[in-house]
Amino acid sequence: MSNPYDTAKPRKASVLGPTLKVKGELTAEEDLMIQGSIEGSIKHSSSLTIGESGHVKANVAAEYIAVEGNVEGDIRAHLLTVGEGATVKGEVVADDVVVNGRVVGRLRGLKVRLTATARVEGDIIHKTIAIESGAHFEGTVQRQDDPLSAKSPKSGS
Repeated sequence: MSNPYDTAKPRKASVLGPTLKVKGELTAEEDLMIQGSIEGSIKHSSSLTIGESGHVKANVAAEYIAVEGNVEGDIRAHLLTVGEGATVKGEVVADDVVVNGRVVGRLRGLKVRLTATARVEGDIIHKTIAIESGAHFEGTVQRQDDPLSAKSPKSGS
């Protein structure tokens, strides 16, 4: 009999397909892939992927988030990866952030990495930062020992 708690095996994600449109609060505990449109809020305790055709207009909180599509709203995560073709418009707060795509808004993280394909328009508050040659960044950079609890005022939209 197989062990359902064996984490060495790849886990399959539930998929919300590209024709699905949801308004309201979405909560989940299993891995989730969003290819459709979500408007409202997302609270997730596991791995969340917003696929290339995914359009999210919501505040999003999850343990692990990979954005390949578009997000308009604030993101809270332990680990966030913004894919090369992705766009995030809103405030990002995460322990570990890797930006390959576009972020418009304030970014707060313990560890922030902007790759060569990154485009960030907004302020970055960090503990450690790495910016690769070729990354595009407009804003200010501020180092803090605890950037996740930064109390600086939000910029107006």
